[in-house]
Amino acid sequence: MTGAPRAGTGTNQEAVRRHNLGTLLRHVHDSGEVSRAELTGRMGLNRSTIAGLVTELDELALIEHASPATGRRSAGRPSAGVRIREDGPYVVAVDLGVDRATVARVGLGGRVFDRATATIPPEPEAWQVGATIAGLVKQVVTTTGPDAALLGIGVAVPGLVRRSDGLIRHAPNLDWHDVSFGSIVLAALSLDVPIALGNDADLGALSEQRRGAAVGVGDLVYISGNVGVGAGVMSGGRRLEGVAGYAGEVGHLYHDPRGGPCHCGSRGCWETVVGAPAIAEALRCSADQVPRLGDILDEMSTAPRELRPIAMDLGRGLAAVVNIFNPSIVILGGYFLPLFRLCRAEVTAGLAERALVPARDSVRLTLPGLGKDSVLLGAAEMALEPVFVDPVASLAGAVTDASARLAG
Repeated sequence: MTGAPRAGTGTNQEAVRRHNLGTLLRHVHDSGEVSRAELTGRMGLNRSTIAGLVTELDELALIEHASPATGRRSAGRPSAGVRIREDGPYVVAVDLGVDRATVARVGLGGRVFDRATATIPPEPEAWQVGATIAGLVKQVVTTTGPDAALLGIGVAVPGLVRRSDGLIRHAPNLDWHDVSFGSIVLAALSLDVPIALGNDADLGALSEQRRGAAVGVGDLVYISGNVGVGAGVMSGGRRLEGVAGYAGEVGHLYHDPRGGPCHCGSRGCWETVVGAPAIAEALRCSADQVPRLGDILDEMSTAPRELRPIAMDLGRGLAAVVNIFNPSIVILGGYFLPLFRLCRAEVTAGLAERALVPARDSVRLTLPGLGKDSVLLGAAEMALEPVFVDPVASLAGAVTDASARLAG
């Protein structure tokens, strides 16, 4: 049939344009500020196409023009730069711990504008925590202007989160099973906004790779100490999630054949010897101090001898992780951050004792580049992901009057 238009041509061109918009925005998000010339080189597009994309993102109030970068050594006219707009859209990030919840308003570029924290009671009901988080969201959102767009909410959870729908299948240290926590939070807010949930260690790995200690690293493991022990694994630059999203439960690797019972139902798990309850018991802390273990360790300038065997067991368990995943970097987050600072020699010795030499020789143990904000910023990255897939559609679904609606 002659004269008929090619099916889908306009749609395909529109999809390519939106993809390029998202890709350019991600480059600026990751870099903070970047020149047009560099964007041309990174994306393989001509200058006029880059200029058009920059103009459109500027009109969407996502980026703005910046002065040419200073300190430029190459000859010729400096290339104009672009950067993230500080008054642009934002997401709300939630780091749900066992004893506290931290909520922050985070803009593109990973900038934290406001944050609020509240304590979580022992063995809380999910609706109680949802109400607490809703209150914190109102605190950080109601300070925004009336035109600022809320793109979505990201929630980091210390438990198994089903990838397909965000259902919390099991959060043992909260004693939650099959909880639709995203729906609970939205109901408490009375707000229709995209919400995503993820495992805390997975999100720690994501943020550390994007803007922390592992920028440019394709193979890394982020070990989270949040009462229990979990891992976020990046392999070849991609998150290793498993078929349903439950990969990384390294705290339940078999570690000690003579070990005690674990809350998972097994015995001798690695978590039973390096988890917060075991460390607290060694330090003679009371049960109610277990959630505060990170703060307690932070206050120590030297390691008491009771910590040294635990640090050795931490290294021995890390050897199993290194043997399985062969990462180039292992990042120790949560309460492992101060433990590693206090007992670096013992952790390293435990690793050397059990790791295969080739894998051990290619790995480096380090602390989070984002400090205690790794998981929080990972939740923000998860919530921001749709805007990098399609900025136009993401903004169309954003809530522009969230501050006014939540203030009421």
